[in-house]
Amino acid sequence: MEKTRYLFLNSQLPILNYPITNSQLPITFFPTCMDLTIECQKRPENSKPKALRRSGLIPANLYGHKGTESISLTIDAKTAERLLKKGSVNNTLIDLKITDIPWQGKTLLREVQIHPAKRTPFHLSFFAVAGHGPTTVEVPLRFVGDAIGVKQEGGMLDTVFNQLQVSCEPENIPEAIEVDVSNMKVGDSLHIHELPLPKGVTVLDNAEQIAVSILPPQITPEKEAELDAAQAETGATSETETQTESEAS
Repeated sequence: MEKTRYLFLNSQLPILNYPITNSQLPITFFPTCMDLTIECQKRPENSKPKALRRSGLIPANLYGHKGTESISLTIDAKTAERLLKKGSVNNTLIDLKITDIPWQGKTLLREVQIHPAKRTPFHLSFFAVAGHGPTTVEVPLRFVGDAIGVKQEGGMLDTVFNQLQVSCEPENIPEAIEVDVSNMKVGDSLHIHELPLPKGVTVLDNAEQIAVSILPPQITPEKEAELDAAQAETGATSETETQTESEAS
């Protein structure tokens, strides 16, 4: 998995740069496939990012528009914050409107940079998906139901994967892949190829890997000490009874 990269300002404070493979964002994200409409403007030539941010604008880029061409944009800071509360990196279709070109199309939010001190958006990157065919996204796994192995047998649910990398058309991006674990018992496991996938969605992760399993009950040190004490007491009782029987005979 790609590691978090760091950028530095004149103040030497690192700007957290979150790649599309990293979902640990400091702002709460709710993965969803809902459509969002965001308005932005083309960034003025020779404009300075610092000056833009002081005026309440967040620098952004749109990639994938007309081949390899990219467009420098600005987005209102409050609009960017609302976007990050409703959308999710690499999982939400965003209807992006560039009001002064004009241009409008479906995009994915590919990358977010967050200011480490203010915890506010610092830079956003969008990818235009129209006309590019299937796209690769990260989709969360949603485990539902009370597993028999946990509820009745005292086991523990072990989720090896919390999200999957999938390929699908932009309009088919699922909110999540739901996995019912209700009938799973201790020792049971589900591999990736056994998970129910929405139509048109292909998993890119290794299909033979285990996605979720039910582990046996864990014995805590305290419980282990209790069992050892009980076993020792049972052994002592048996030894006493044997000795008593020998003396009686």
